[in-house]
Amino acid sequence: MNERKLILVCNDDGITAPGIRNLIEVVEEFGEVVVVAPDKPQSAMGHAITINSTLRIHPHREGNRREFACSGTPVDCIKLAVNKLLDRKPDLIVSGINHGSNASINVIYSGTMSAAMEGALEGIPSIGFSLTDHSIDADFSASREYVRKIVEHVLRDGIPQGVCLNVNIPNVSTEMIRGIKVCRQARANWEEEFDERKDPSGKPYYWLTGVFRNYDDGDDTDIRALENNYVSVVPCEVDLTAHHAIERYKHWENVP
Repeated sequence: MNERKLILVCNDDGITAPGIRNLIEVVEEFGEVVVVAPDKPQSAMGHAITINSTLRIHPHREGNRREFACSGTPVDCIKLAVNKLLDRKPDLIVSGINHGSNASINVIYSGTMSAAMEGALEGIPSIGFSLTDHSIDADFSASREYVRKIVEHVLRDGIPQGVCLNVNIPNVSTEMIRGIKVCRQARANWEEEFDERKDPSGKPYYWLTGVFRNYDDGDDTDIRALENNYVSVVPCEVDLTAHHAIERYKHWENVP
């Protein structure tokens, strides 16, 4: 723990978002921090990468650390940092603190978590942090305390190869948080609708809306943990294989 670590910080809300500024201040306690983050909000970009246009980076001046604003997605930021901007692999990647929950199915869409997943693909211990409050004026006091605790654990204990951590923090005061729950992703989904409107020329356009539905009654899920004022920690990996379903289709191998 006395060795000075190299820590890469990213997010999907943009390099000036309050969440990432709070995250930077906490992890600076643990080592040298380099920030590579989108130059504008990139929420819900998932694991998107830029292939049909150029990527640009610009120095971002705030404090004495190295910071770069990137024109691309959160995953672009990680790829550029690891392959071009840093002279060695970071010891840790932290992404966030996201304004809004990335629990349950939200992990699929999240740019914050995709940055952490990209880090895991590179073999780097990576954590995505989210606060269940979308407000630009969100209170990150409790988040800062639990970021500190979890980063300390990870730097001491490590993370298995190919795994990253999805950490969600309930929107309550520090005193109301009951601790940490290591749990699984809840089975849930969004019931989506498209609000159709007309532009001044009478042509239709659409706003995506929806309601989050939790279909999981388990006591060991991230949603249940958050509902009970625990910080949820879900280990995630990129393998999307439905291993339990393989046997169901094995007989296809014998079909002529």
